[in-house]
Amino acid sequence: MTLTKTVFTVLTPLTLALPLPVHASQTTTCTKTDTKQIAQLFDRWNTAVKSSDPEAVAAQYTRDAVLLPTLSNQLRLDEAARIDYFTFFLDKKPEGKIDSRRIQIGCNSAIDTGLYTFTFADKSTAQARYTFTYAWLNGKWLITSHHSSLMPETVTD
Repeated sequence: MTLTKTVFTVLTPLTLALPLPVHASQTTTCTKTDTKQIAQLFDRWNTAVKSSDPEAVAAQYTRDAVLLPTLSNQLRLDEAARIDYFTFFLDKKPEGKIDSRRIQIGCNSAIDTGLYTFTFADKSTAQARYTFTYAWLNGKWLITSHHSSLMPETVTD
């Protein structure tokens, strides 16, 4: 099922004076989703991470997605830079687990924000804050930005 949202253009004296194309209305079809489906996007990403294939992980992102990775200070703005990071990251054999989260859903977009922990092959862990933003593009949810930063303080139970 899809939802439809109609956006109307308001004509003011200023907009009438500008040489811009004017559309009476534009219809956007909003894909129906729920928090369970958006939560599963992390599972899909984590499965790609566990595959140890940097290109499979990078395929979860839009072409122009922004990655602010957990274990690097470098901003990753294109696919080659994301593959470079994931080549390094996947060598550690990470497996992610969500500790807590909040999901917000919009029209063809979603945000998944929270805390997660990575456990590596050497049994070390990294606790981090994260935000994934998603967009519904060409029939698929893709990551448009991903920010992950190590927790500034040690977390104890």
